[in-house]
Amino acid sequence: MIRPSSISRTGARFGLLTRPPAARTGGPVLFCLRFVPVRQVPRLAAYDSAVSSSLAVRPARAGDVAQMARVHVRCWQETYRGLLPDAVLDDPGLVAVRERFWTAALTDEHYRGNRVAVAERDGELIGIAMSGPPLDAGAAWARQLYVLYVHAAHHGTGAGPALLEAVVDPREPVALWVADPNPRAQAFYRKHGFVADGAAQVEGGMREIRMVRGGQHRR
Repeated sequence: MIRPSSISRTGARFGLLTRPPAARTGGPVLFCLRFVPVRQVPRLAAYDSAVSSSLAVRPARAGDVAQMARVHVRCWQETYRGLLPDAVLDDPGLVAVRERFWTAALTDEHYRGNRVAVAERDGELIGIAMSGPPLDAGAAWARQLYVLYVHAAHHGTGAGPALLEAVVDPREPVALWVADPNPRAQAFYRKHGFVADGAAQVEGGMREIRMVRGGQHRR
């Protein structure tokens, strides 16, 4: 995560896997939701537009790669500004790195166990998600959430929960690593049943905590 060109275990937790994840999940995942504002209160125009337009969440396809890369980079910039160096977030080659990553993720048969989904509104990708088998051999959970990003303008519109459900079965134990501080993300995961299990680390200057749902880590 810290060095987009590097391939590291820590990077996996932020969508920089050492090995690209697989694309397919075995069956289509599709959500179609429509949100209509119920109160006329002052809001950002972007939010009004988001909640009043249709949302679709589906399995990612190879043709989505360019848009997925742009979403990935933009969400990093929105989420990690101040936590990661500007030189990393504003690297002009970062989008190309993400395109190569997602191309491999959606075409390499070696990673068929992973699930990759995208969220769109009115034909525009606004969120991405990916889960896969845990990297930790001692894990008690069956799946790990590696990527879940939604454009800031679409926070609170239902895209995040739909993406989470698309890549993680509610019945399976799952874990994730989240930057700390990142209060909004941590609150989102707590709302969906995740709890911090006490594990934390600092790598590349960023502190992370682990959150789990339905499983415990075997130490």
